[in-house]
Amino acid sequence: MMRPMSAMSPESGPVPTRELTPLVVPPVSLEGGSVRLEPLALAHVPGLAALLEPEIFEHFNSVLRTPADVEAYVAAALKAAEAGVERPFVILERETGTPVGTTRYLDIQRTHRTLEIGSTWLARRVWRSRVNTECKFLLLRHAFESLGVMRVQLKTDRRNTRSRTAIERLGARFEGILRHHMLVRGGQVRDSAYYSIVDTEWPEVKAGLARKLDVTGR
Repeated sequence: MMRPMSAMSPESGPVPTRELTPLVVPPVSLEGGSVRLEPLALAHVPGLAALLEPEIFEHFNSVLRTPADVEAYVAAALKAAEAGVERPFVILERETGTPVGTTRYLDIQRTHRTLEIGSTWLARRVWRSRVNTECKFLLLRHAFESLGVMRVQLKTDRRNTRSRTAIERLGARFEGILRHHMLVRGGQVRDSAYYSIVDTEWPEVKAGLARKLDVTGR
């Protein structure tokens, strides 16, 4: 005999609620110990184009090869920002002001107060440095503590083990694989690995990231 659906539910207790205030994500600059995130602009195209290497885009949605590719990439990001669904940043070395990559908030869901952090690519010389972790820390802290988001999503190509390891080191929880999720790099079929951090998890995640970056008290 089938039991009523309510009795089969694995959850118990009251259903959580949040305020029904639309999420607004205005332009902002975020500064850490070694990087500064500033609103992306066409003026950043030459600096970003100087970083291009094929290896950077091995698992990226598209391959940027020329300054024209970067200009089109930035222009598309600015168009999405104008529509209110993305908020792109250039990643600058704090000491020199030199661009070392780009990242953004995307898939901004105003009604549901959720967003994604992604479209991140970095110069090879800062791979395996603190740059990516610090960028994610700044973006996550701003998202949860200033914007008041409910959930931050991160995703990557299922085969991108370097990116998946980096996401897991942040403290994000693996949610599953979205199979045949998109076509990338000229028609390759991509499965996407999804991760997330929700607002109730942020204090613990923040503490872990602060220990990694030695930013206790900021």
